Amino acid sequence: MNESTATKAKANRLIEESSPYLLQHAYNPVDWYAWSDEAFAAAKREDKPIFLSIGYSTCHWCHVMAHESFENESIAAVMNQFFICIKVDREQRPDVDSVYMTAVQMMTGSGGWPLSVFLTPEGKPFYGGTYFPPEDVYGRPGFKKLLLAIADAWKKDRKTLIESGEKLTASLKQHGESQAGEITKDIPAKAFEVLAGIFDITYGGFGAAPKFPQPMTLTMLLGYWYSNGDEKALEMVEKTLNEMADGGIYDHLGGGFHRYSTDGQWLVPHFEKMLYDQALISRAYVEAYRITKKPRYAKAAKEVFDYVLRDMTSADGGFYSAEDADSQGEEGLFYVWKPEEIEKVLGSKTAKVFNEYYGVTKQGNFEHNSSILHITKSAAEVAKKFKMTPEKFAKVIDESKQKLFEYRAKRIRPGRDDKIISGWNGLMISSLAAGGALMGEEKYINAANNAADFVLTKLRVNGRLMRYYGKGKAVEKGFLDDHAYMIKGLLDLYEATFEVARLVEATELTEQMIDLFADEEGGFFLTGSDGEELLIRDKPGYDGAVPSGNSVAATVLLRLGQMTMDKRFTDEGVKVLNAFSENLGRYPTSLTEMVAAVQYWIGPRQEIVIAGKRGADDTQEMIRTVRAQYMPNAVVLLHEEGQAGKELEAIVKFVEYQKTVDNKATAYLCENYVCKQPVNRIKEFEKLLVAVRHPGSDAEKERDFK
Repeated sequence: MNESTATKAKANRLIEESSPYLLQHAYNPVDWYAWSDEAFAAAKREDKPIFLSIGYSTCHWCHVMAHESFENESIAAVMNQFFICIKVDREQRPDVDSVYMTAVQMMTGSGGWPLSVFLTPEGKPFYGGTYFPPEDVYGRPGFKKLLLAIADAWKKDRKTLIESGEKLTASLKQHGESQAGEITKDIPAKAFEVLAGIFDITYGGFGAAPKFPQPMTLTMLLGYWYSNGDEKALEMVEKTLNEMADGGIYDHLGGGFHRYSTDGQWLVPHFEKMLYDQALISRAYVEAYRITKKPRYAKAAKEVFDYVLRDMTSADGGFYSAEDADSQGEEGLFYVWKPEEIEKVLGSKTAKVFNEYYGVTKQGNFEHNSSILHITKSAAEVAKKFKMTPEKFAKVIDESKQKLFEYRAKRIRPGRDDKIISGWNGLMISSLAAGGALMGEEKYINAANNAADFVLTKLRVNGRLMRYYGKGKAVEKGFLDDHAYMIKGLLDLYEATFEVARLVEATELTEQMIDLFADEEGGFFLTGSDGEELLIRDKPGYDGAVPSGNSVAATVLLRLGQMTMDKRFTDEGVKVLNAFSENLGRYPTSLTEMVAAVQYWIGPRQEIVIAGKRGADDTQEMIRTVRAQYMPNAVVLLHEEGQAGKELEAIVKFVEYQKTVDNKATAYLCENYVCKQPVNRIKEFEKLLVAVRHPGSDAEKERDFK
């Protein structure tokens, strides 16, 4: 709804909400309720079925359905007359979304957003789908016709609808139930075999269009390469990262990745930018850089980080959720170019060089003959064509990008969802901390610290972690994902700063996660024991756009157990893996984050303690040395003298006797419960790290020490 229309329209109940997505519908003629007891009471009182619409603020087809149907006075009148209408932001209530998405998938075999579900007044689903056009088209029934048909069925054949709801609810309760078993060591190999079979050798990535980045799969493959020495795993990751960074899915001027590619070549993206994508994808580039030392991976990670710090960070340090795909009602308009625009900004001569490198043509590769920037030729090839030295070419491209970035900044930006979601912040904290530590960039570590402080102060109520921050307040109790992702972020932040407080915070949050979400049978529920009771208490077991909360919970529990030697955490982590052993065995590629946790558990695992003064040169050199090594199964602790050392000893008992030798920074390395001789010389420490045996190490040594 445009602004002028909104000012004339009367606001509905959603005007009181804090979710940007719900506020987008606050001036619809639909008599919307938020998800609430009030809505269900109204349905029972008025004897009406419920129409439940679930979406999120940057969802393109959600906007389309809103414009076509929810802003349509005639359709809204039918909705108001025959239904109680509830609007839900899936990012605010992932628990509600999970239940009803599963229901629609059971009914139709597929799902997506907008999610459109019809319920009994008790909340039991009996019919559903995704996007419905206003009239019959695309082989889909028109929404108005569907509304009238369901209203008629509710009046004339209600018993059948109620029975359908009862049967589907019973199926929901059985859904996902699997017998806990024991994990087997062949799970990573099974996952690799499937992934190798669907890998796109031409463009990278997995499967056909639409093609998603799948960063959890990429990081799992790096771990597989490390553990098994299969160079193909590393080649698959590098090919994918290279193609993505060159493709249209990447914002070559402003940094950051768009949601996914509509084609198999990474050329035409769906242009929304999600915080979790920036976090997860940048982490894959960070780890690829750690392994290969190739500057292009560090460059990609830094550009993502700079985008997040510049455009997605609140004044208080929290990270915003997303940027929309559309501006001025057109998808991608902010990001695309025509040759004449570029010539206007750069001048004819430089524009020819830029357009050649970034594939800008008169015909274009997107709507209205516009071009999405992408790289199809090497810098050397284009430089040679224009008789330029590599240095001159790089300078021209960098200066051109800056000029075009400044010109683009004058355009109308896509809308931004300013929710600050605790879990997504945890993922971003994790990547910034790891990347900043590896590359020696304090500004990224500082940003991670600021975000952690924001979440731990503004997003806790009476000690309880909340879901998101909006309109100046914390809203909704946090879910499993929020806890697991924040623990991950805090553990990475500890290893980036060695501030013991971060390890303490991670430990306390882990205790809360176990208390609120643990299932006695193993694994964790999505909702806390203090949360709202829905039709089912879901136990998420599959990765989606973000990793399953159970997958991340397994990893952080195993990691924290290794750091603290607290068997409770380790046992809980193993219980998660065993709880999902059946799914891991059958569908390993749908839980690649958990496959990575299995790889971690299989090991070998290392504990590295550096004893020394934090600011001392020899201590810092040891820290830099260990950070440069790719050791996905290692934890690193810094044991200082004085108060900081005592604070660490309080939660990590075994470091008490690991002290400096001859008053020099000293490294202690233990692997699978066997400790090496402590060393206090850098060359000895380097040899010790390189000697840590894993099948990938020979290839790595060849790569690093040729």
